[in-house]
Amino acid sequence: MWGTDAVHGHTNVIGATIFPHNIGLGATHDADLVRRIGHATAIEIEATGIDWNFSPTVAVAQDDRWGRTYESYSEDPQLVAELGAALVEGLQGAKGDADHLGNGRVIATAKHFFGDGGTTLGIDTGDVHGDIEELKKIHAVPYPVAIAAGAQVVMASFNSINGEKMHGYEAMLTGYLRDEMGFDGLVVGDWNGHGQVRGCTVSNCPQSLKAGLDIYMVPDDWKALLENLVAQVEDGTIPMATLDRAVTRVLRVKQRAGLLDADVRKPSERGVGGNLALLGSPEHRALAREAVAKSQVILKNSGVLPVKAGAKVLVAGAAADSIAQAAGGWTLTWQGGRELGNEMFPGATSIWSGIEAASRASGGEAMLSPDGSFTEKPDVAIVVFGEDAYAEFYGDRKNTVFRDAEGLDLLKQFKAKGVPTVAVFLSGRPLWVNRELNAADAFVASWLPGGEGAGVADVLFGQHEASGRLSFSWPAACNGHPVNGPEGALFGRGYGLATGQVGGMATLSEVCDFLVEAPASDWFATGRLSPGITATAGGAALPNLRGEANGIAAKGLDRTRQEDARAITFAPGASLTLTGDGKAKGAFVVQYDLAASPTAPVTIKVGDTVLDVTANFAVSGGKGWREMVLTGACVPEDANSLTITSDGPIALSVSGVARSQLPQGTDCSF
Repeated sequence: MWGTDAVHGHTNVIGATIFPHNIGLGATHDADLVRRIGHATAIEIEATGIDWNFSPTVAVAQDDRWGRTYESYSEDPQLVAELGAALVEGLQGAKGDADHLGNGRVIATAKHFFGDGGTTLGIDTGDVHGDIEELKKIHAVPYPVAIAAGAQVVMASFNSINGEKMHGYEAMLTGYLRDEMGFDGLVVGDWNGHGQVRGCTVSNCPQSLKAGLDIYMVPDDWKALLENLVAQVEDGTIPMATLDRAVTRVLRVKQRAGLLDADVRKPSERGVGGNLALLGSPEHRALAREAVAKSQVILKNSGVLPVKAGAKVLVAGAAADSIAQAAGGWTLTWQGGRELGNEMFPGATSIWSGIEAASRASGGEAMLSPDGSFTEKPDVAIVVFGEDAYAEFYGDRKNTVFRDAEGLDLLKQFKAKGVPTVAVFLSGRPLWVNRELNAADAFVASWLPGGEGAGVADVLFGQHEASGRLSFSWPAACNGHPVNGPEGALFGRGYGLATGQVGGMATLSEVCDFLVEAPASDWFATGRLSPGITATAGGAALPNLRGEANGIAAKGLDRTRQEDARAITFAPGASLTLTGDGKAKGAFVVQYDLAASPTAPVTIKVGDTVLDVTANFAVSGGKGWREMVLTGACVPEDANSLTITSDGPIALSVSGVARSQLPQGTDCSF
């Protein structure tokens, strides 16, 4: 039983149909469409010999700073529940139907249980704070509906609830999910998620099995984990009944999926297995094009939309002819991205190609000019721009302000030359784009539409009624805070203009402190301590943050150039202190890489304030380079020293420490 992340089509496979990400499907408000997409995806998955999909994501995203917001259908739990259940039925077939878990169907996974969309500050895999019963009213809503639709698998979430990691939270995985909700399928872990449970490592975690996990997702350390589990069953750490319980759940799902039948075939021969002509079939691409068209939300229109028949159209922006940027993360690679050229997407259509064909069909002409230059003035310019691709924690943001200048510069350039403009904004979440909204004559939230760019053109040229409506609130203010509901929303849930409807014309405030580059004073940069800054370990000097003393060992590390960073190891109980010259004040901004989650408490002391950052570092461990921001929200900004103390061994790399004047109200983050 092989599983795959086919979260917007079977997009690990070249040539497969690429559907819009969930945030776009949420804007369609069309459960039947999502159900049909689920079936098409299942067919393409089974064609490659795979039985099981790690989908749907039924997260109820509450903070758009979260890098996985685009995997959520909506901030509204009821809409998430409706569309999540529809995808389950599409993937598996409806309960009671003859083809339920039959040919052209695969096992579905509702994920991530629970609270993944509610972490503090939108930090991926972070902590969700609050009264558990209140949290259930938001984040648990989709699960009974998905279970009723027949979901055979639930995936445990990386996050914690009030400090308790879900991979070890028996009261939730067993008491709530199984005993209260009645779920009788299997629970699978997420990528090494069990290793984040208190007292666990990736290769040793009986706590997760005892809490209710049935399958560990352990990509690299599986052999050591297996040996430890066997030993723990034999010595009684894990009761045999607990092992039997997990095995029974796995076998039950396999039996329901027909994988234990006497006549079961090898994966490449099950159902439509081996029929690779089904990948990216014309029928599936037509369905994706329909989904793209239904997901487009027109936020503003002065009357320039739909584009008039016979118009001379110029298409600008680096994203216009990039299928990869329109598809976003989880596309051929984990992160996706523009480095994946269009040749990697046989049969797919970029937004530019869709516009070119639509223009020609209307009797007009179109020209691609990424930088917006032209010799003959066009009747209208369509500017395609937005977020670069990302997935998971790589997409976490400190605020919801869109700062990339390319699209804005192009819109202003055309405005200065008297050319009407249409902004097509690619993003995995609503963002503050007041400047771009003011500069454009029409503005379309295109989300991450995927591989059928002709669906965007269908709406721009009026060939498909503009029916997309926001499933998330769009922020009005540049304060970096999440918006859920009408308060603080420029455009509320359910907003969207119809074809030809004029609206969204109000002139918006462009005042935004987050657009101003904050002045910074470096304490440590490019491999050097600045003059007047000292580093000490337990009182002993570490000149230029190098050397060994009192349990601290610091040596040069190449991050982007020779020895521009430091690799620092802490023995248990060791402390490292940086002390300034008293001149710079403001937030501490630290660029760091923590090799692994700590096994003992870690604190950071700024002035007289001591922060316990153990839980924060548990999230950061093993995630690569990150930015720590310590503002007045958690430490005094007039303090002149920073001390890191670890009760256990840790390996911490640092490439930069600076003091920065950030906008008032900026949250602390790790």
